[in-house]
Amino acid sequence: MIAHRIPLLACALAASVVLSFSGCHSMTGNSSSGEAVNLMDAASKARDYERILSLADSLGKAGKLSKGESNYWQGYAHYQLGQRELAEYFWQEAIRVTENSEDPVDLTYYAKSASYLTSQLCRYAEYASALHTALPIINRLERIQCDTTSDYTNLLIFAGCAKTYFDKEDPTATDMLERAYQMHRDNIRRKESRTSYRDAVAGINNVAYIWINVEGYDKALFWTSRLGNLLQEYRQRFPADKSYTDKQWARYKLYHAAALEGVGSHKEAENEYQDYQQTDFAQTLEGLTNASEYLSIAHRWDEAVASYRSIMEYLQKENMIYSLDNIQRYLLKKYRAHKMLHQKDSINQTARQICEVLDSAIVNNRQLDASELHSIHVRDMEIVEAEARSARQRQIYTGVLVFVLIVAFSIYMVFRRRAEKKLRKAHEALKEAYDQLEETTTIKERMESELRIARDIQMSMVPCLFPTYPGLDMCASMAPAREVGGDLYGYLLSDQSLYFAVGDVSGKGVPASLFMAQATRLFQTLAKQGMSPAEICTRINDALSGADNEGNMFVTMFLGLLDLQTGHLSFCNAGHNPPILGGGEHGGDFIDMFPNAPIGVLPGLEFKGEEIESIKGRMLFVYTDGLNEAENPAHEQFGDDQLLNILRNHSFESTRQVIESISADVERHRNGAEPNDDLTMMCLTIKE
Repeated sequence: MIAHRIPLLACALAASVVLSFSGCHSMTGNSSSGEAVNLMDAASKARDYERILSLADSLGKAGKLSKGESNYWQGYAHYQLGQRELAEYFWQEAIRVTENSEDPVDLTYYAKSASYLTSQLCRYAEYASALHTALPIINRLERIQCDTTSDYTNLLIFAGCAKTYFDKEDPTATDMLERAYQMHRDNIRRKESRTSYRDAVAGINNVAYIWINVEGYDKALFWTSRLGNLLQEYRQRFPADKSYTDKQWARYKLYHAAALEGVGSHKEAENEYQDYQQTDFAQTLEGLTNASEYLSIAHRWDEAVASYRSIMEYLQKENMIYSLDNIQRYLLKKYRAHKMLHQKDSINQTARQICEVLDSAIVNNRQLDASELHSIHVRDMEIVEAEARSARQRQIYTGVLVFVLIVAFSIYMVFRRRAEKKLRKAHEALKEAYDQLEETTTIKERMESELRIARDIQMSMVPCLFPTYPGLDMCASMAPAREVGGDLYGYLLSDQSLYFAVGDVSGKGVPASLFMAQATRLFQTLAKQGMSPAEICTRINDALSGADNEGNMFVTMFLGLLDLQTGHLSFCNAGHNPPILGGGEHGGDFIDMFPNAPIGVLPGLEFKGEEIESIKGRMLFVYTDGLNEAENPAHEQFGDDQLLNILRNHSFESTRQVIESISADVERHRNGAEPNDDLTMMCLTIKE
């Protein structure tokens, strides 16, 4: 699937949000001073991102920039400096402090921050999070009639692309993308400027990219044709802008070539690719990378290898430090190209190179993450300290006022008597406070008792006895991270058919446990009706998503139906960790599955099921991410590789021994650290 091999021109997402200053209609507000706005604009035009950070922080603290504007600019500067965690933190903070405001300036930076944040989430393929961010903000902007800005149009495109990723037949996604295109066209008709055309080109780039990504090549052709028409118009109106035109025209040609290749028009695709080669952009590092991606799609592995060789020479010449992104983007793809050509020496050489640079790349990535998290922590501490200073000042002012009143009251007896009366009232209030404290302690103890009862009830909802059937060996376990958790598992044996499910609800604690109870009940009810796993997931999604899901909770789930006579397995994976199926060439591998969305995210979604002819004689191991993401005191995760190694290289006499052995390995890995998530495992085998 192309989804596994393209970030084809993923750089389009990096340019998808164009910095603009248009607001809701003709937004004007008094939240920020004109001098402060001019300083920010000047620093932005100079691309002095360190100065933007300094100005946004100091002007925000001085009250010359609104809180929303200050946080937006700090997020924007961190984004341009490649600091992802910090950028997301400040944009989320900007959205939080403006989400209930009606001030025009606040609404401008509310939409702008949401647009940038959603763009970054899409860039890193976090489409579910992108939808959760974009959809409520789109609805609010429409409700208050702030739906004519470029930021609103960007949000439509990102939400439409995210929906398309999960379901390319979703009519609401098609409607969002078409509306966004017409809005870009209307904007161009109102004002034929470079900005209006570039906004449209960036947006259509994203749409064409997502259709290629989900292999909707016929629709990709439709959107690349629109992109080509836009660029033709831009060339005619702004012929002097050759650098921008060359780069965007090159992208268009490569997109068009990929779409033509996808529909089987190989000769036309080759012609488009040759046109791409004639551009200046094709000779850059980015151009070479994009070309190698297209060549891989077209299975032209010899040319792909040559392209990656040029990329490696360029990286060495520039003395670039290998990051995890570079390893994934270049070295792994180079390895795959050699593998497709069966070039053993080159395969081994590339594998050694990956091993040599991987460790330093991981260390650099951790240091970068740690630095960003430290900055976020420092920022939070500054906010806490500022609030503490404000509270202390209020206390000082209150104390001074009380002192003045006491001195005045001491002069007049009547005021002194009133002061004594107030003192008695204060004493009574203190006594009442002590009584309330004692009552609060009793309530806390009762709540802890009730939580223990809730844990017992929850554990009674998952089976501790497993089905007995000739040749079947099955075992499962669940360990909540708190008193109650959000993981689930269950099964239903009907004649020679075995339904089974493992799930993980978003969040932890009581809300997750209640959501888990609903999902468990629905699974049992629908399985008794003999539905397929995909139908059960669809029905559960209909019941748990939509307006009734006020907490925006969701559950990932792997649901299977096993024929105990033939070993045939039908299954549906709803955004869950891929299970491991033993045996095969490597002694066990993760199952390659269709990426359905989690249950509860998209109302009306039709889930897609899959099947395996027979799993007889092979162990099936299903788990939640509390296993592979279990952390030790140094925050090192247990990891997929360690899990695979255990299942591949150890022999087990029973499924119970598998569960108990892995549980012990996870406990050793934690080394005393508290569990960071619920942990559920299920293992089953059926003899041949």
